Amino acid sequence: MIGCNSHGHFTNGDQILWSESSWRPVAQIKPGLRARHGLAAMVLVLGYLTSGTGQGSEVYRLASSDDDVIGTPFYVKADSRQTLLDIGRHYGLGFDEMEAANPDVDMWVPKDGADVLIPARKVLPDGPRQGLVLNIAERRLYYYRSPREIETFSVGIGREGWETPVGRYSIIQKTKNPTWTPPASIRAKYASEGKSLPAVVPAGPDNPLGNFAMRLSNPSYLIHGTNKPWGVGMPVSSGCTRMFPEDIEHLFGQVPVGTPVTIVDQPYKTGWLGDQLFLEVNANDEQRAEPRIEDLIPTPITQAPGVTINWDLVKQVAQEKTGLPTVVGGRQESTSWHYLDMIF
Repeated sequence: MIGCNSHGHFTNGDQILWSESSWRPVAQIKPGLRARHGLAAMVLVLGYLTSGTGQGSEVYRLASSDDDVIGTPFYVKADSRQTLLDIGRHYGLGFDEMEAANPDVDMWVPKDGADVLIPARKVLPDGPRQGLVLNIAERRLYYYRSPREIETFSVGIGREGWETPVGRYSIIQKTKNPTWTPPASIRAKYASEGKSLPAVVPAGPDNPLGNFAMRLSNPSYLIHGTNKPWGVGMPVSSGCTRMFPEDIEHLFGQVPVGTPVTIVDQPYKTGWLGDQLFLEVNANDEQRAEPRIEDLIPTPITQAPGVTINWDLVKQVAQEKTGLPTVVGGRQESTSWHYLDMIF
């Protein structure tokens, strides 16, 4: 079902290091929004967006191979000249992520000075830490440069009836400036809507594959760019994986043919960062109705000696479904997790 349609800054632990890109100016940390456990709840004042694209890919380095959580959430100040999509794209975040994290902020015309949460913290999916790992539930792709060095990208996935298939694959072909040969199923769909679709769409601005494409060993599916970047982060494709143009260009140059690709669907993710246990929820309404609260934390964790779970917090995180990892427990020998300011 083909046709679904720089430099970065580095983070290490809770410290944020960044380089100025297309946003201006940058302000100081907002008073009163610093968590006791060391997270920098930064508030940046965003000026006019000049380039319309992001800062580039971040490289996250795990301090320990036992850690499962990357990144740091922070706030920015909105400017009504930018939509939440503009702000999200700048930080590599898609539509659904920004909407879930900011339910009280207008996606299209945010108020000047509104606090916008950038949910730049993620629990790594449960799976092999090699190659590419796509978690359908969160519309996010992880690239393991090594087991402890990770880049992550927002992606668009298959819509209802054209779902992106889970499984283990590999990249078998890379193409720059690809042409698009729409399959019969898509041409028939266009025809049923009274639209004409050519047998072959040449490379260029009208090509839904964008400028770069990587074919999977399930050859009907690609990881590719797009000429409609604002659909990134949503289930909008016919099964392929869409990336922001700047992200696919970067990844295309990093990933060789033969790279393994693991596609999973994990709406509930748990992981450790030191002695803190995080829960991240990206479940849709149907998935939220399925599990019991007691089943959201894996048994090997709940039955491990010295681990305490705050089940009220687990329930709250499951209900709110912000997509932001939240501390819900920890190891008893470390008491600090009991006293966290849950400012996000």
